[in-house]
Amino acid sequence: MTARQRFNATLALGSPDRPPILDEGIRDEVWEVWRAQGLPADADLASMFPSDRRERLPIDLEPRPALDRWPRTLREVADLRGRLDPDDPGRRPADWDALVQRWRSREHILEMQVHRGLFLTMGVHGWKRFEEAVLLLRDDPALAHAILDVFGEFSARLLARTLDEVDIDCAIFSEPIGGNDRPLIGPRDYERFVLASYRPIVDVLRQRGVQTLILLTYANARPLVRPALEAGINTLWACETNPEAMDYRALRREYGRDLRLIGGIDLDTLRLGPGAIRAEIESVARPLLADGGYIPLADGRVRPDIPFAHYAYYRRLLMEVVGERCA
Repeated sequence: MTARQRFNATLALGSPDRPPILDEGIRDEVWEVWRAQGLPADADLASMFPSDRRERLPIDLEPRPALDRWPRTLREVADLRGRLDPDDPGRRPADWDALVQRWRSREHILEMQVHRGLFLTMGVHGWKRFEEAVLLLRDDPALAHAILDVFGEFSARLLARTLDEVDIDCAIFSEPIGGNDRPLIGPRDYERFVLASYRPIVDVLRQRGVQTLILLTYANARPLVRPALEAGINTLWACETNPEAMDYRALRREYGRDLRLIGGIDLDTLRLGPGAIRAEIESVARPLLADGGYIPLADGRVRPDIPFAHYAYYRRLLMEVVGERCA
């Protein structure tokens, strides 16, 4: 099977030749540390540890031109709407047409981020704007709804235009800002403000036959899982998590295979060495692989404090367990 077929079969609860193995993404600073540990400069990680290739559509979801300040009245939302033109050619790279032609015969996974989540959509890149956004939800919910609805409508139109040209394998709804003990918005407000603005996007995805809708979260997003699932988002990809709060085994017991899962392997075990890595994969990945609808992956980017020997052990063991799953 191709990477694309394997990914789609796994998350459609089908019968792939094996579940996909995805690349965590190794940054340059990690390579530098690993080379100091003895990894040859010409080492090819892709050959050593093959993975199923995936690619993200290079689409710009930001207001164009950028806002000088965020709307403070309903009247100012009209200016925001004018900066969210789905037909703006600048939202796509200059070689878009060539990319579309290449994607039509692709064998790899193609994903599209369709929304950047509440806080980035509200322009939160620091504490001051975070405070403004949270107070807006409390003090002027009508304005907050208007801003989020404009983004939802824009994303839906941009998505429909994109799907006229290329098929995607999954849509990603991202919510990158959370805390270790809880998300920074409660489930009731998440449903009221955020998921309500997702409805036109979800409608387009359903109409166009996109089967895999992913909630990409960080830290502890446990209270948001049920309302997201009820809104039609059927896959969770949780990163940089509190393992106790976001325990994938507990999530599978609670939601069954209605909630597909990507990730779930505690990145901290890669720091601890082979014993901890084996225990994590045996206790988390193996039973979920046996149940299906699961793609095993460390729950965050590999950092420089993870020795190459530990990473290599993790990848070899993961490939072994995935292979056994379909033997």
